Amino acid sequence: MKIRISIFFILLINIVLSQDKKVIQIIEAGSFDRNENKFPGANILKKDNSIRVHLLHDGMDVWSDYALFYKKNNSFKARGNVVVKQGDSIELLSNNLDYDGNTRKIVAKENVVFNNQKNSLTTQILYHDRNLKEIYFENGGTIKDSTNTIKSMEGKYYMDSSKYSFNKSVNVYSESYIINSEKLDYYSDTENTYFFGPTVINGSDYTIFCEKGFYNTKNKNGYFVKKSKILYDNRIIKGDSLIFDDIKQYASGIKNVSINDTINKTLIKGDFGELFKASDSAMITQNPYAIKIFQRDSLFIKADSLFAVGPENNRIVKGRFNVKFIKSNISGKSDQFIINQNNGLIRLLRNILSKKEEQILTSKEISKKNPIIWNGNSQMTGDEIQFIRNKKTNEIDSLKILNNAFIIEQDSLGTNSFNQVKGIDLFGKFEQNELKKLKIVQNTEMLYYLYEDETNELIGIDKAICSSIEMIIEENQIDEIIFYTNPEGKVYPEKELEINEKILKGFNWRIEEKIKNKFEIINN
Repeated sequence: MKIRISIFFILLINIVLSQDKKVIQIIEAGSFDRNENKFPGANILKKDNSIRVHLLHDGMDVWSDYALFYKKNNSFKARGNVVVKQGDSIELLSNNLDYDGNTRKIVAKENVVFNNQKNSLTTQILYHDRNLKEIYFENGGTIKDSTNTIKSMEGKYYMDSSKYSFNKSVNVYSESYIINSEKLDYYSDTENTYFFGPTVINGSDYTIFCEKGFYNTKNKNGYFVKKSKILYDNRIIKGDSLIFDDIKQYASGIKNVSINDTINKTLIKGDFGELFKASDSAMITQNPYAIKIFQRDSLFIKADSLFAVGPENNRIVKGRFNVKFIKSNISGKSDQFIINQNNGLIRLLRNILSKKEEQILTSKEISKKNPIIWNGNSQMTGDEIQFIRNKKTNEIDSLKILNNAFIIEQDSLGTNSFNQVKGIDLFGKFEQNELKKLKIVQNTEMLYYLYEDETNELIGIDKAICSSIEMIIEENQIDEIIFYTNPEGKVYPEKELEINEKILKGFNWRIEEKIKNKFEIINN
């Protein structure tokens, strides 16, 4: 009894398997023939004036001018104006087509065109696996849809996900951009593109580089990582990850961001940056610092936020809050700084004092808020400090300190002794990138320690007032002082002066704030 039941199940399984294994059907043909010598085992099907060869297999219709049908192998070879249709959405055209009904695999050759509802693929050899629902080519192909034309050496189409995977020399063309990539995936439903190798996107006014990323070819926006950078509006933005939107005219970066102004030789860096083409501006708002490149060296600037605004020939770079900078032997601090690329002016400013602050703050307290610069052992402060760049040589040419100018130089021979000069305004001159002359004008006061040239013994403290004072700087120290217009002064023995008489009103030595090197700017 058990043996009969086993035989019954075996027969049942064989029946199911034979039904599962669908055979190719001949629907019609103009003529039928056989030639065992030339085509052993084949039915030779040909068209006539009114009927083309029509074969059917598992929902797929195939028309051709000529076909060799191998019933035993459940396969055929179709030749001449081959048309394949499957449902309402897929059409395959070629000159030649080979099909295996058992494996459900197609090889189409010569002038191959694959059409679905959204795009068209052309190639010379196309492979189609109906079981896996995959179509692929290996010797060059072209995809066209409503937005793009895509060419590559190798490609595969996944029908269920409407996804194309392209390899080797991939090129995407549209009216507004060209993409060159080594490997990318393209989703025809969403027109999203994903990159997995060196890629360049060239738009009308931008170029994007990356080795991994995403770009929506319809909305023209994307996200890029791994060696990514964007050339946009004469600026180069780099970062660990970048966002770009051509319609909004916007780009941004996160982590290790740099925005390089190639025209004005200014580089700003930080952990978050943005570019706005419409307003012609750029900004860094997380751990920002800037590098302004001059002929002999560079100016390093750090601030809580950095902005670059305006067209390339009149661009302004701004820093706000906790500004620090260093350039060769000059460093400084301020609340704000402004670089005007057009006229070469660099301004260091304090925040505007409120009316209450003006009333209650002492001159020393106000001076602590003022912009400050250090040059060697000298400290200079004022309400506003300006550097002027020579636009021809691209070097710092001169210095201005406007209102409440105050110079303090630590005496190199004394202990806790300071040479001091103050006045309304200060004007300085640079030569070969070094500060060489200083002139302080209006209501000028001076306190200076005098020494014997040979013995270096202290002679006394010279206190004087006059209309203006000029100083010659050598090796970053005051070397010579020249008084103008009826100076009044006296040299006092050091012991005759009380401690408070050895400082001028507004004295505030801020050496602990001095920036010593560029790494304090970059690493903090």
